[in-house]
Amino acid sequence: MTEKEIISALKYVSRMRPEFMLSEMRNYIKSEVSLQDIHRAVQPVLADLGLDAIPADGDYRIVRAPKGNIELTAAEVEKNGMFFRSPAVSRKLERIVEQYIEKKTGKSWDDPVILERIRKAVLSQKADYWKEGRSRKITYEKGYDVVGYLAYQFPVYFVQFQHILYGMAKEGLLKTRMKILDVGSGPGTVPLAITDLYNRLDDHRATIYSVEMFDENIEAYRFIVPQYAGIKSRISVEEPIKADIGKLDTDLLPDKLDLVVFSNVLNEIRGMAIEEKAELVKKISDRLAQDGNIIIIEPADKVNSTEARKLALALKARGLGIYSPCSFIWGTGCNPTECWSFEQQQDIEPTRLMRKMTECEEPYRYLNTDIKYTYVILRRDRLTKVRFRVPPKAKFARLSKLAIHTGKRINVVCSLMSGDLGDEKYSLYKICDGTSVKQVYAVLPAGSVTEDNELLRKAAYGSVITIENVLVKYNEATDSYNLLVGKGTMVSLVEE
Repeated sequence: MTEKEIISALKYVSRMRPEFMLSEMRNYIKSEVSLQDIHRAVQPVLADLGLDAIPADGDYRIVRAPKGNIELTAAEVEKNGMFFRSPAVSRKLERIVEQYIEKKTGKSWDDPVILERIRKAVLSQKADYWKEGRSRKITYEKGYDVVGYLAYQFPVYFVQFQHILYGMAKEGLLKTRMKILDVGSGPGTVPLAITDLYNRLDDHRATIYSVEMFDENIEAYRFIVPQYAGIKSRISVEEPIKADIGKLDTDLLPDKLDLVVFSNVLNEIRGMAIEEKAELVKKISDRLAQDGNIIIIEPADKVNSTEARKLALALKARGLGIYSPCSFIWGTGCNPTECWSFEQQQDIEPTRLMRKMTECEEPYRYLNTDIKYTYVILRRDRLTKVRFRVPPKAKFARLSKLAIHTGKRINVVCSLMSGDLGDEKYSLYKICDGTSVKQVYAVLPAGSVTEDNELLRKAAYGSVITIENVLVKYNEATDSYNLLVGKGTMVSLVEE
């Protein structure tokens, strides 16, 4: 009995009956075959056939899957609000990670010798990360490379992906049934984040595929991800595809994907130029459904953030549309040479493992709790989050023309492209309208906050705002422009 014959039987039965038990398919199959083999064969095609397989007393109930996009209920919003107010890795997941360390090392996860080896791995990874050029080599070929990642980077990346995915859910970009591909999955950070978020949603399901090249990462993935997803979870996790993403054969990938994720991985590929990375992403995008999304996430440091913006424009030139956070409100392209923009979120709670690592002479080296990241969401259908374009003859100055307005008060319309970069005396925000080559910041002194301008401190990342009656200042030290927001300045959200 071949998988093709099993799938053929599934198609036949599902056309005849809207609901049935998977074990009943044996009546339509001539050969002897186990329920596990049937489930293994049909699992990859269920989403494409619009079916769900729901575990039920050692069997699976096959039902029609609901169609459409996720519409969050009040209860779902409340549960997620509670999580993001104090984000943390769940105790269950913490323990699974600890168990993996114990399995890998043969000792207790908090053994002093083990903790010291993890610290050394963390310091080594951090040193490699900040190298440039050919000397920069980030690899996960050794067991402690993965353990160090799980201890230091994983908690932050785990929460930050949930921020992005939940934002997509709020904006109606996620379907009730999703096929997701995680490229460069590592030990499974993105699948674990998806599982965690979906545990706070109602009847929504996802099938997750992944690509990973390092054996040590795949070993950790196999131990951690299926345990956390659980047998009865609404998340179905497929075996990782072992491959070098730089040489990936896309014929190995599933078709009609709803979401493709590149989370903190493209910056780690050695010797690949931006144009080559764009070709790689574009090639994989051909496996997307027409209304599917691609998420690219990179660290918030200046080099990687700027490179991510250049990559996004290279993909735009290849036919993909940028959904967010860039908005192109003047209908023009932009110059990302100096574009350093990122989102900042609430700090996470340290894991128990991270706290143990800080019990040393230099604890600050092993504490990683702040969430700052650069991201872009791209689509094949060119849908954009912000549809607003500046109307003809509107009385707003382009940021590219600030040189002729220096020392004057003007009105501008722009996107908010950072959190608060300032201090107690001044709030400082990166702003962009897609026209300026130099960096532009909106500066709000603490003593100048009013009801008319306080929106600058409350607006979400990527929001389009108008700033009226603002003073233009040139900062010679940084070769940038500051728009000084005063008590007479009005800040408003743009109504689309």
